[in-house]
Amino acid sequence: MSVSLGLPALPPPVLAPRRKSRKIRVGKVEVGGDAPVSVQSMTTTPTTNINATLQQIAELTATGCDIVRVACPSADDAEALPIIAKKSQIPVIADIHFQPKYVFAAIDAGCAAVRVNPGNIRKFDDQVKEIARAAKDAGVSIRIGVNAGSLDPRLLAKYGKATPEALVESAVWEASLFEEHDFHDFKISVKHNDPVVMVKAYEMLAERGDWPLHLGVTEAGPAFQGTIKSAVAFGALLSKGIGDTIRVSLSAPPAEEVKVGLQILQSLNLRPRKLEIVSCPSCGRAQVDVYSLADAVTEGLQGMTVPLRVAVMGCVVNGPGEAREADLGVASGNGKGQIFVRGEVIKTVPEAEIVATLIEEAERLAAEMDVPDEGAAPVVTVG
Repeated sequence: MSVSLGLPALPPPVLAPRRKSRKIRVGKVEVGGDAPVSVQSMTTTPTTNINATLQQIAELTATGCDIVRVACPSADDAEALPIIAKKSQIPVIADIHFQPKYVFAAIDAGCAAVRVNPGNIRKFDDQVKEIARAAKDAGVSIRIGVNAGSLDPRLLAKYGKATPEALVESAVWEASLFEEHDFHDFKISVKHNDPVVMVKAYEMLAERGDWPLHLGVTEAGPAFQGTIKSAVAFGALLSKGIGDTIRVSLSAPPAEEVKVGLQILQSLNLRPRKLEIVSCPSCGRAQVDVYSLADAVTEGLQGMTVPLRVAVMGCVVNGPGEAREADLGVASGNGKGQIFVRGEVIKTVPEAEIVATLIEEAERLAAEMDVPDEGAAPVVTVG
């Protein structure tokens, strides 16, 4: 009996309902409320190099990034913002530290939002009224970005270090200042490089108000370490419904941050699943090179935009079952592979033809699917 897979008839299950937060806008992207959890990244190019920055934003957009942040540490950077904000296909957030005058410059430049770091902007609290008025008049939202590495010295003196309590106290205080001036279009982040401290801080903050929350593990590290730390921290929070937008901070090209962020959301059913490789870790039972098969199939299916699940299996123990449960799969052994399509064996091919056959069948199945361009992409299960 064949199994009909692909797009589910009902929304996929999630671990917990989303926390109720107020909804704000970052340009065309809604954040909070019932809006999907969005993925952000930050350019690494000098903002003054407008062409390079726009090129990187285009690459991020193509990868699936929803919102991009650009650094604005100088007057020259501020002068570049109007062109960047106008030509970017996704909303641009200006990242402001130290100089409050650049907050106003970013608002005037047409940026969708401004990220402010209260801990290192001189006399920030004294200028909240003017910032709130300017942002409200322009329809620009704000991110209150509290960071462990740049916490207000008064709170460091009070708590001794950047504890969850210190991060939350800073965030709640700044939020109260904006709300005092009837400005509510802001989200909050309380970032720390330790996932445990970060998770505790966000859990505490989530109980204090309905602000939209931007999740991030700051200075997470190189790609491997940063991916693990971010996945652990985001998974702990998102699985409880906490988090409205995320940025994975990696010492790696920005597009890699977006890929990791999207994969985290897809793994928790918070985004439609796209290309997903389900593969076995290989073992002494494997009779084919599973690693090479998985890599080759993944490479061959890049760019597909339909919800197709492909299983690449390396032995007869779990292989047939996993391959049968996928939209498309192979159970390999003895120099050949059984090709499954929606639960049924359609052919057996030599090992050398497995990859080409899977790609051919995947393209055929994709062509049969009527899926909107913005729908989920293929899921490849390699086992």
